[in-house]
Amino acid sequence: MDGDVADMDRILDAVGPRLRALRRQHGTTLAELSADTGISVSTLSRLESGRRKPNLELLLPLARAHGVPLDELVGAPPTGDPRIHLKPISRGGKTIVPLTRRAGGIQAYKHVIPGAKDRQVPDPRVHEGYEWLYVLNGRLRLVLGDQDLILLPGEAAEFDTRVPHWFGAADADAVEFLGLFGRQGERAHIRARPAGE
Repeated sequence: MDGDVADMDRILDAVGPRLRALRRQHGTTLAELSADTGISVSTLSRLESGRRKPNLELLLPLARAHGVPLDELVGAPPTGDPRIHLKPISRGGKTIVPLTRRAGGIQAYKHVIPGAKDRQVPDPRVHEGYEWLYVLNGRLRLVLGDQDLILLPGEAAEFDTRVPHWFGAADADAVEFLGLFGRQGERAHIRARPAGE
């Protein structure tokens, strides 16, 4: 019985660092996460630091906000089921589908942004990290620093997210693109030709 209690304590102690890593990967502040979940900033901070033990009432809205299964938040062992259960996240009319399920490392997302009837006023943001974008369908408007760019299907962009940036649909049609996000210092390793050439 003591072993079960120790195992449970170890699992609960690991939740805080997972929560912090997920929040940072999404470039979300504690205040933004608080607004999404209804959980106070102080409670979120205590959860991440391990000063507050998580419970189901706190973990369910956090799993929903991060777009991950509850078992991923608590580090449940894998079931052996190879299917990927993608859980889209919708914010402000935009849909984001996480394509990776592990904490840490480079994260992949599919973004779908509805078309805009009127030209949108960008609200550039900054955060730690590095991002790569690849347009699948539609036209993506990317504001990056003082540049205002339109990316077409098949075009890609990469940038340091400490540069003020914003993206949206360039016109009345929806845009779909893939995004890869890594923490500061993580860069994609691209091989231009097969090894040995």
